[in-house]
Amino acid sequence: MNIILRAPSSLRLLCLFAAKRVWVFAFCCCAISRSVFAADLSWLPSDLPPLPTTGPALCPRDYLTPAQGAEVLDAAKAHFKDRDSWNAYADLLRRKIQEGAALAPWPKKTPLNPVIERRREFDGYSVENVRLETVPGVFACGNLYRPLKANGPCPAVLTTHGHTAPIKTPEDWAKHGRFHESVQRRAATLARMGAVVLTIDMFGYGDSFTQFGPDAHRRPDAMTFQLWNNIRALDFLASLDGVDPKRLAVTGESGGGTQTMLLTAVDDRVSVSVPVVMASSYFFGGCPCESGRPIHRSAEHFASNAMIATLAAPRPMLLVSDGKDWTKYTPQVEFPFAQAIYRLFGKESAVANVHLPDEGHDYGPSKRQAMYRFMAERLGLNDNAARAADDAFDESKVTLENPEAMRVFTGELPKHACRTVSEAVTALQALQR
Repeated sequence: MNIILRAPSSLRLLCLFAAKRVWVFAFCCCAISRSVFAADLSWLPSDLPPLPTTGPALCPRDYLTPAQGAEVLDAAKAHFKDRDSWNAYADLLRRKIQEGAALAPWPKKTPLNPVIERRREFDGYSVENVRLETVPGVFACGNLYRPLKANGPCPAVLTTHGHTAPIKTPEDWAKHGRFHESVQRRAATLARMGAVVLTIDMFGYGDSFTQFGPDAHRRPDAMTFQLWNNIRALDFLASLDGVDPKRLAVTGESGGGTQTMLLTAVDDRVSVSVPVVMASSYFFGGCPCESGRPIHRSAEHFASNAMIATLAAPRPMLLVSDGKDWTKYTPQVEFPFAQAIYRLFGKESAVANVHLPDEGHDYGPSKRQAMYRFMAERLGLNDNAARAADDAFDESKVTLENPEAMRVFTGELPKHACRTVSEAVTALQALQR
């Protein structure tokens, strides 16, 4: 038998009134909370481009003029006068990067199922081909460089790459992505210096090109997967025997510089960062993998690449800039801003700038030399083994490999591999539920 007890009508009315009061109180608390914790953007200059009336706020290419970019940084320096105010805004920026990159909530981390194979040995280092399953059916591929002789746990460096010319002939692969000479040279030299190094494909490049085809990279999804793949790459490096998980670094140029800045911003395991030719106050990136999602601007926030780079503070960071691209003003604009933020932490000496006014947009020899010196000092590398007689780091003993030797997918893809970007996005989103 079911027994239903009914309260008198007056009591029911009283309960309804009380419930309404509680709901109104809760609503007001939420409104007050949003008001209290909403970012104060009154410090932003008034001459910035207006927010769009509909859709996400995207900031492609030279979204600002150089004068506007400098004005924003000057305004930020004047507004964020202490560590607490900067930290509060930095936390907001990290949240907006996560949300803008379509990674909120963070996906569940699934087994990486690493495959490491085809070991080759060279002068002072070895190279292996690596496959990581960052999302079920989605693979991030690269090459793992290790010193042949290591004294104790080694630091590890993730090296990202920038955009290269499209593949039109078989010969183009040698200049493509992680197969490029500059990527091989820096990875091998760092390994000869005593670091474990992982080079990793951009989404839609290298072995990811094989998985998803030539058009995969020119989509905003590329940003989502690149940031997630790089986070999982740190998981992999930190898990390796012989790696010191407290000494993880990242470096890359151009679009790889964007990856370096974003990874360092959201993952505090990065202890040293070297973004090369990308930390600009007015240029936000020309590819959807850099500016195709609203990571830079919303009604709640604004952050140029220079501000995102400085989310590294107080961890050591080297900005490498040149005179023939959008980093040409770094010594006068972006670097002084970074110094000001690091000064709030009492760590001004942890940030540095090497500016090469006669050079252009690349990760060429002199830029790599600057990075080697910074990494050696900040990671405690035994750099003598890689020093040449003129006190430069010797790249002459690096063996440049054919892309065919470095590939992961030389035959059929795994049977459960996603075959389209849409399938990959669905698999990633399933981890966010």
